[in-house]
Amino acid sequence: MEELDLIVESVKHDMEAALKHLDHAFQKIRAGRASTTMVQDVMVEYYGAPTPINQVANVSVPDAMTISIQPWDRTAIGAIEKAIINSNLGFAPSNNGENIILNVPPLTEERRRDLAKQAKVEADDTKVVVRNARQNGLKDLKKLEGVSEDLIKNIEADIQVLTDKYVKLCDDHLKVKEAEIMKV
Repeated sequence: MEELDLIVESVKHDMEAALKHLDHAFQKIRAGRASTTMVQDVMVEYYGAPTPINQVANVSVPDAMTISIQPWDRTAIGAIEKAIINSNLGFAPSNNGENIILNVPPLTEERRRDLAKQAKVEADDTKVVVRNARQNGLKDLKKLEGVSEDLIKNIEADIQVLTDKYVKLCDDHLKVKEAEIMKV
């Protein structure tokens, strides 16, 4: 039945979105290497409007410990510097008049553990979203009328298989991220 397929597709879509969100969250958790994703969410006050940093400057990574930000408009350099300081990323920007350099300090053992904990929290939150998607799918199944119990049981089993798959994917992504964080 089409309604059953739609419910399963909806559940799968929600779980897939949760996993994408987890990957995006993991990109923000730095693992001791410089990355342009570390500053991608910084909003710069540019001509009175909050603007993403990558729309006012070229952000690059010249080496593993440095992020270089070169504004297209030199008058924006002060606003970019202020936005980085206000973003609480823990970077002290150095401004040479033409571009801003961010030195990414090496991670201490304690900071690595904190980042690993942060990654675990993100993964656990994602598992909750996956399980909520399962619950929503099961509720939608219960609302259907005129469907045999056997068919509903089969779809419930399919949804549980999806749930197990996405929970395992969350764990796998977490293992990879923890290894990346703890690698010195």
